Amino acid sequence: MSDAAAPSPAPCPICGKPRAPQFRPFCSKRCADVDLNRWLKGVYAVPVTETDDEDGEKVEDQPGRDRP
Repeated sequence: MSDAAAPSPAPCPICGKPRAPQFRPFCSKRCADVDLNRWLKGVYAVPVTETDDEDGEKVEDQPGRDRP
């Protein structure tokens, strides 16, 4: 059988350097802290489209939607 090369682990998602096991998936505490700060600031927020108001009722006037 041929020896298949093990896939190299993905680099640090912040700076691209090789990962360090103690800071997985990052290379250092600094990069882990940068990522945490991005989460706390809302940089990684997922955009949503609201279809219900705060009471759970359907919103009547939604721009861009055709009415029957």
